[in-house]
Formats: sequence, C-alpha cells, structure tokens
Amino acid sequence: MTYSLFDFLQLIGSLGIFIFGMKIFSEGLQKMAGSRLKGILSGMTRNRLTGVVTGFGTTAITQSSTTTTVMAVSFVNAGLLTFVQSTGVIMGANIGTTITAWMVSLFGFKFQITPIALAVIGIFFAFLFSKNNRLRNIAEAMVGFGIIFIGLEFIKGAVPDINSNPEMFAFLDSFTDYGFLSMLAFVLVGTILTLLTQSSSAATAITLVMLFEGWVTFPIAAAMILGENIGTTVTANIAALVGNVHAKRAARFHFFFNVIGVLWMLALIFPFLHMMDNIVQYFTGSPASVMDPATTARENSTLALSLFHTSFNVLNVVLLFAFVPYLVRFVQYIQPDRGGEEEFHLRYISGGPMTSPGFSVEQANKEIQQFTDVIQKMHDSVHELLFDPEVKHDKIIEKVSKFEDVTDVLEIEISDYLVRISEHTNLEHSMTERIRFMQTMINDLERIADIYFQIAKLTERMTESKASWPDDAAEEMLQMMNSVREAIGEMNRNVAKNPENVSLDKAIELENLVDQTRDKFRDTHYVRLESGNYPARAGVIFMDMLNRLERIGDHILNVNEAAAGRRLRAMRIDDE
Repeated sequence: MTYSLFDFLQLIGSLGIFIFGMKIFSEGLQKMAGSRLKGILSGMTRNRLTGVVTGFGTTAITQSSTTTTVMAVSFVNAGLLTFVQSTGVIMGANIGTTITAWMVSLFGFKFQITPIALAVIGIFFAFLFSKNNRLRNIAEAMVGFGIIFIGLEFIKGAVPDINSNPEMFAFLDSFTDYGFLSMLAFVLVGTILTLLTQSSSAATAITLVMLFEGWVTFPIAAAMILGENIGTTVTANIAALVGNVHAKRAARFHFFFNVIGVLWMLALIFPFLHMMDNIVQYFTGSPASVMDPATTARENSTLALSLFHTSFNVLNVVLLFAFVPYLVRFVQYIQPDRGGEEEFHLRYISGGPMTSPGFSVEQANKEIQQFTDVIQKMHDSVHELLFDPEVKHDKIIEKVSKFEDVTDVLEIEISDYLVRISEHTNLEHSMTERIRFMQTMINDLERIADIYFQIAKLTERMTESKASWPDDAAEEMLQMMNSVREAIGEMNRNVAKNPENVSLDKAIELENLVDQTRDKFRDTHYVRLESGNYPARAGVIFMDMLNRLERIGDHILNVNEAAAGRRLRAMRIDDE
C-alpha cells in the first residue's frame, strides 16, 4: 500500500479547501441577494406549497440546506414563522440541496474546470477590495466558486489510487458483500460523514469522488447519499436545543421527514437505481451500466447519482406532502408544550449557529421587542404599588426586582450577540449603523428598568414612613404615570417596525407631554408644600418620582429615535 499519513492529511486539507470555498460562495450569494432574500422568505407564510418553493429558492441562493433549515428553526423560535409554516420550507430545502451535486457532477467531472476556476479567481480577486459593496459581494461569490472546484480537484488527486492501493479497496469491498445489510451500513457511513464535515454538500462531493474513482459502487454511493440526508438534519436539531418548543418541533420534523423518506427508498432501492441507470443511458447514449459492480468508475455514474439524489428528494416531498399534518401531530405528541417555562428568557437568539447578518439582526430586534415588553410590565407593577391598596407591596417590589434582573441579562446577552454580528467582515454601512442604534436602544431600556426599580424602592420608603399624598397629588401622579404609559406603548410599536417605517411625530408629542406634565405638577407641588398640605417627606418622594418619570420619558424618546435609525437632538444623559 502506497497511501501514507501525509497523503491522508492532504485529503483532509483538500476537503478543507472545498468547504471553505462553499462558505465563501454561500456568504457572497447571500450578500448579493440582500433584500431580495427577505422577499423570498416572505412567501413562507402563505401555505405549505409556497413554503416548499421558498425553501428551494432560499437553498439555491445560500447554497446550503443547513443554512435554510437553521434559518427556518430560528424564525420559528423568533415567532416569525409557525411550526406548520416551517414544514414546507424544510421540505423545499431538501430539494434545493441537490443543486450542489449537479454542479459538482457537471463541472467537476465532465471537463477540466480547474484552469477556468483559476481564471475566475484571477478576474474577480482584485474586486474583493472594491469600495462598492455589490461589486465586492459578486467578487466574493465568484472567488468562492473558483475555490470550490480547486478544492474538488485536490480531493480527486488526494483520494488513494485504486490500482496502487489494492489492500484499501479490498478492505472497503469486504463490507459490500452483505446485500441489503451493506446498504444499511453505508447509510450509517453517509450519516457519520455528514456529521464529521458538518456539510451535506462536502459529504456529497466526497461520495461523488469515491464513485468516480471506483472506490464504491453506484448502489453503495446511493446508500451514502441517503445517509447524508439524515446527517444534514443534525445541525438544525443542535440549533433548536436552546430554542423554544416550536423550534424543537421544526427540527424534529426535519429529522423524521428525512428518516421516513430514507426508509421507503431503502425498500425500493434496487429497482429505483435501475430506473436511474436507464434514464442516464437514454439521455447520454452510453451502453455501459453503472449498476454493474465491475464497471464502477463509469463516466456517467456521477450524473446518475445526482439524478438519484434529486429524484429521491422530489419524490419524498410529493409522496409525504399530504401526510404532513399527521407527521406534525406526531411531532407535537413527542415534543409537547409542557408550559410552566420561565416567563422571561432569551427566546429568539442563542449561542448556536448564527444565520446571515441580516437575519441575525432581525432576531436581535425580536429580543429587543421582548425587552420593551418587560419595561411595560415594570410600569404596570409600579402603577399597582402606587394606586392599588389591596396589593402586597413586598411581593410586587420583589417582582419589579426580578424584572430588573431580567433586563440586566437581556442587555448583556443582546449586546454580546450584536457584537458577534459586527464581527462579520464586509458588513454594509446601513447594517453597521443599525447595530449601533440597537446597542443604544438596549442601553436606554436598561436605564429605564433601573429607574422603575428605584421608584419601586421609593414606594417602600413611603410605606415604612407611613407617609401619604393628598388626593390632588395622587391624581397628578396618576396622570404622569398614564402619560409615560402612553409613551411606552408608542415606543413598543416603533421598535416592532422597520426603521424606514418609523415616524417620530407621535413619540416627540408624547415626550413633550411628559415634560409639560412634570413642569406643571412641579409647580403645584411647591404650592402644596408652602400651604402645608402634606408632610415634607411625602413631598420629597413625590418630586423625586416625578423627576424620575420625566427621565424615563427622555430615555423612551432615545429608544424611539434609535428605532428610526436617527437622532433628532443630542442624546439625553440620565444623571444619578
């Protein structure tokens, strides 16, 4: 045997080049698509059939079924898609992933593409340094395309030669003599190969090379392809581990959908492969059968395998499409919504695989929307403390304290996630600006939470000192609270919108109302003090709360301006 450890390391390095090329190609295509990819994704919500088309189109653009399925799971987790809507996207992604096999089969084996790939890199490499974002994204995609086929050529050269290494072939061939059990064994091999490479595209390329070089027969290669269809579901399931129950269901659906497909295909595998063989022979005119174990390295075998890959995934969608509701119920049964989860936690972002920067920003924005919901709940709790004599103050103050702890976690985690997004190279200026504004939003929201906690502690001081306000002072504080509550509602609506759809007119009007209300009631406060209408301690607490609520109004306007992506005036800084 002439194959050494150094040769094996070259094979691993060649695979690394191929995967790196796929990554660069995929990222370039996603950046080129930009807002159009969002338009495609909007079709997810219509029905299951458009979901299939959407999944196929998104995978064709991203050149990664893993990206599409992880994206779908993330969207389900974020509430942008329902579990049922995601099923169509996942099915379409299975079909879209077969494009890579055709690309490799047609360009990687039919003619010498390496010189063309090098020429493509030579043409577009200089444009990687262009200041024009679109031109730079196109160059990135084309350079990635070239690297893919250079990596494929290296893989073909690094795979051990069948004639020089008969011992290795004999070892591999010994596992192919057990009929249907051999097929099952290589389904497992295909699954493991995908898990190791974390890329069904890379696993498919390796399988195609092994078939082309004669290391495996066509049926064995087909079994490996089936295994790779199972292996590709693992990444989405990993991403869903930290997601909500709906995200877990979407990932489980992907797994069971592919496993069921593999099972029915294994039952029909040999007649189906003969049909693929006959179709390829009909269109190519080649008399040699790729099903003949003695002629494993036929030129058209890679085309037959790509046809098998596509036919299997299309038929699986067609056959199981009508049974999706039953599969959905099964997944819901094994992954029940147990309830009783903590009311507040990171729901939309996680430490798992990150999708493209644009979608990651949308996930972070959904988390900020949850942040504003917490602020609204803190306001309502403080309102109870001030105006509901029946509530138990200790419990409400403890509740406000827990809310404040939650906002600390949200600020840190969202900020960290935004920093991770910022680490992507070649981010568009508009994306960078939006991330910066989102950072200011969470800073202001956290300060609002701090102030509400401080106001809650002031009510505790009033209770301990048995101080109280006269009816007119309580009525004024109620008006101030209602003004701030209305401003919070407008803030929540603006944070949920796209920046270009945010109008600040209402937000400015409400912030001015808060300022005017504070000024008006500050004057009446001094009149009451001079008249001796309430104790000095109660008056001090009244004025302290009034000022703190006015500062909350300033921070709310800061958030509104950041949601719109602009500043109308210098940021208001809260003084302690």
